[in-house]
Amino acid sequence: MATPQGKKYTIGTRKSQLAMVQAYIVRDFLQRTYPQHTFAIESMSTSGDRIPEKALSKIGEKALFTKELEIALEDSRVDLVVHSLKDLPTVLPEGMYLGAITERENPYDAVVLAPRLKGHTLATLPKGSVVGTSSLRRVAQLRRRYPHLVFDDVRGGLNTRLAKLDADDHHYSAIILAVAGLVRIGKDDRISQIIEPSDALYAVSQGALGIECRENDFEARQLIEALNHTPTRIRCLSERSLMRTLEGGCSVPIGVKTTLELGDESKMSLSLRGLVASLDGQQVVEYEDTISLQGADDAKKFALAETLGTRVATKLIEMGANKILDAIRH
Repeated sequence: MATPQGKKYTIGTRKSQLAMVQAYIVRDFLQRTYPQHTFAIESMSTSGDRIPEKALSKIGEKALFTKELEIALEDSRVDLVVHSLKDLPTVLPEGMYLGAITERENPYDAVVLAPRLKGHTLATLPKGSVVGTSSLRRVAQLRRRYPHLVFDDVRGGLNTRLAKLDADDHHYSAIILAVAGLVRIGKDDRISQIIEPSDALYAVSQGALGIECRENDFEARQLIEALNHTPTRIRCLSERSLMRTLEGGCSVPIGVKTTLELGDESKMSLSLRGLVASLDGQQVVEYEDTISLQGADDAKKFALAETLGTRVATKLIEMGANKILDAIRH
């Protein structure tokens, strides 16, 4: 329903605390930017939310946290959807459009220790310590760096996972979570260690939000353009292009790191490092490449970023990435 000052837009989101916080970040920005409009939030459960105890890698569906939201978008029950961009498949359903990518929060992973082990790092945890994470990417990389640790699946919202870590009857010594999520829910004081790329590359698009709308809704597309952060979009488009070429998803062990140099016009460049690892961490292929962005406008930078992603992925395939991924899928 339209108001006398403008139009009402409904923003779709998952019901988890983190998802709601992220939706409010977007809503508040849009409300400040367009005071003539009204922005409401509608939350819903997705397939991934309804099976919180099953390992993501065993469910076998790429759109676990997005499908129901996109159905609501297609049916015009909502006008926009806010996603953690790492959860959004790299190929969208017909009629859907990734209209904005917000400024990226810290993309790295964090170690959160059980209170009884305060002061430790992954390297100093006692042999046999159990580390909880729902990410095959993290397990595959960290297992080769820290063979003395045991990795076990942990699911649920961030507060649920933190509660499991802190409970007297749970076996976790630490859990691995995204820095961005902890920061957004105000729990960054729980971060014991930030995992450096030398130990584990981060997930594709981790730390960024993606705002999806209907492809033919040009008013909404124009509205959310203000949310776009060009440097983040360049980096994430490159990462998503790599994943698309590898036909991967958020539950396969693909890690990335992007570095964007935009200061000096003569040295503008984007670097992308990509990694694919077997689940036991014994087989790893890794490759890094750089592309010049000198003299390119934004549209050209986006295209070059995707070219780089495809190029790095193609090289990883030549090095054996597909064999590793096929073994995991089967």
